[in-house]
Amino acid sequence: MAGRAWKFKDDIDTDAVIPGRYLVINDPEGLAKHVFEGVRPEFAGEVETGDFVVAGTNFGCGSSREHAPLGLKGAGVKAVVAKSFARIFFRNAINIGLPLFVCADVDRISDGDSLEIDADEGIIYNRSRGESYRTTPLPPFLQEIVETGGLVEYTRRMVKSA
Repeated sequence: MAGRAWKFKDDIDTDAVIPGRYLVINDPEGLAKHVFEGVRPEFAGEVETGDFVVAGTNFGCGSSREHAPLGLKGAGVKAVVAKSFARIFFRNAINIGLPLFVCADVDRISDGDSLEIDADEGIIYNRSRGESYRTTPLPPFLQEIVETGGLVEYTRRMVKSA
């Protein structure tokens, strides 16, 4: 995985990711048009498929809306890297197949840095700075859920193979 870092601060709540007035939209591409509308209005028009959201602590706090990770995925965000995640956001992201990485060194990453993530090894390479950071890899069963595209597809495959 390689792409640009879009840097955010601590405590980015789900309403900052997708404002509540857009909860009537249920498709990821429709939601993508409004991702971070109130905090980074340029995001939806400039994000490229494969880019990363990088944030501080408690990313995805607030309501339990699944619209937030759906909008990020619809926008082409490849993964979210943060110091920590709100538990319900973490689970919602895994359930829709959006990988998340916990990294203590996100303060070393700047907006616009070129990143590459080796999910299997748990390493984030910052190509702009020539540095690398450890990340906590997802446990194998969560990695499998993400790789199959989310919990629904994972469950379908499990039922089919049973």
